[in-house]
Amino acid sequence: MSDPPSQLPPEFTLRKATPEDIWPIRRLVFGAKLDPTQIRWRQFWAIERQGEVIACGQLREFKNCRELGSLVVAASWRNRGLGTILTRHLIAESPEPLYLECVGRGLMEYYRRLGFAAIAWKNLPRPLQVKFALSHLANRLLKLPIFIMKYDHLTTEAQRTRRGDLSEQNL
Repeated sequence: MSDPPSQLPPEFTLRKATPEDIWPIRRLVFGAKLDPTQIRWRQFWAIERQGEVIACGQLREFKNCRELGSLVVAASWRNRGLGTILTRHLIAESPEPLYLECVGRGLMEYYRRLGFAAIAWKNLPRPLQVKFALSHLANRLLKLPIFIMKYDHLTTEAQRTRRGDLSEQNL
């Protein structure tokens, strides 16, 4: 498997969402069966090609942290690195610790490769404990493969430095 591209090809645009993007974003989120209850276009970034929104992701703001949510790439555009490019961009846009919730080991591994680490629900900031309470309950009672993950800029950079992933050219 080859590495995903580090930047978008020229025919794609990564940009903040606009009010006109609300329906394309909703279609993507509903189509992926993601949580549609907190879709706020002002918190979204979109990837578009030829005027069509083909991927989106949201940074939800909470006190002293953010949540990466509603990340979806249209089915016909998957497996081309667009989700990775968008995720990396959202990580860079978040100055606070960044959290997410995902279902399934495949997604957990995907986010782990991007620098997220699985954490226990009890280690979440209080606002996110409240938000993730229902899925935490489902995880405990039904044994659903729901993972809560955290990206901490300082911790992740220190780990990459120890592994030698950062060179003077990359700083």
